[in-house]
Amino acid sequence: MDNKTNTGSSYKDFLKRFKLFASKRPDLIVNTLSNIFTMRLIGNKTHGDLAEIGIAEFIHQFMYDFDSRHVGKDLYRAKEHEEDIVIVNELTSEEIPVSLKAYGNGPLQLSTDKDAKMFPKLCEYGADITGRQTIKSILSSDAFHSLDSVNVMPLIYRESEKECNIMVFDFDKMKEQTRRILRVDEGCRYDEEQKKVVQGKGRTHPIYMFLDGKGKYICEVRYGGAAANALQRGFWTHTVNAANYFDSLTGGWISYEHNLTLVQLFRLALNSTENGHKSANVLLQTEIDNLKQMKIER
Repeated sequence: MDNKTNTGSSYKDFLKRFKLFASKRPDLIVNTLSNIFTMRLIGNKTHGDLAEIGIAEFIHQFMYDFDSRHVGKDLYRAKEHEEDIVIVNELTSEEIPVSLKAYGNGPLQLSTDKDAKMFPKLCEYGADITGRQTIKSILSSDAFHSLDSVNVMPLIYRESEKECNIMVFDFDKMKEQTRRILRVDEGCRYDEEQKKVVQGKGRTHPIYMFLDGKGKYICEVRYGGAAANALQRGFWTHTVNAANYFDSLTGGWISYEHNLTLVQLFRLALNSTENGHKSANVLLQTEIDNLKQMKIER
C-alpha cells in the first residue's frame, strides 16, 4: 500500500509540530541551520544538497512521532512528487513527500511545473484575468492540481546579515486572496503604483503575475516553453515582496554563525578511512543524545 499523501493536510499538521518544537528548542534548529549554511563556505550550491540530509536527520533525531529519510538523487527519475525527503508519521505510517529549498532572500521556486501546464492554461484566459469565480476555476483546474500536493520547506538566508528563516508559503491564502492574474510580457514590468503593465527594462520571458485586491504581488507563473531554462519556468513567489503569504517555522529571522570546525571536519573526513568515520559517528551520536536531554532555561 502506498502511504504517500496527495493532500497537504498531513504536511500542515507536521509543520505545526515542527514550529512548536522549534519554539521550545530554538538552540537545536539554530545549531543545525548554522551548520547547513556554513556549507556555503565550501561551495555556493553545497548547502542545498546537505540541507536535505541535515533536515532529514534533524527530524529523525529530535522530533517524536516522526521520522524522515533522504530520497537521494539516484531515485530522481522515479520520483512521483517533487520531493527531496520523505517524512513519516510514525503513529499512522503515512509518508509525506517534501521538497527542500535553500534559497537567498528573494525569488523562490515552489514548483517546477514539469508538465508545463500552468502557463498555457492561463493563456486561454487572456492577458488580464479577473473575477473570483474565474480565478477559482483556474486554480482548481488540472493544470494547477499539482500545487495541492507540493509540500515545500524553504530554508531562506540573508548571507550578508548571517540570518536565516524557515518560511512556508501559504497556498490556501494565495488562492483565497488572488483577485487578478496579469500577463507581463518580454521587455515589460508591472508598475505597482499605476497597477498596470508598462514598457521598460523588464523580463526576458513572459510571466503571469498573481495580485491581491490592492494590486500587491503574491506569486507568478513563469513561461515554460522550450527556450526557457529551469529558472525561467514553473510556479514562483518572492520572499520579500510576498512576505505576508509565508509562515515562519523559526519564529522569524534567526542569526547563525559559521562553524569553521565543521569545515575542518569535512577536510579530515574526506581523507580518513571508514573506521575513522565509525569512531566519529559514535562520538557525534553521543553528543546528540546529550542534546536531547538538555533543558532550556527561560
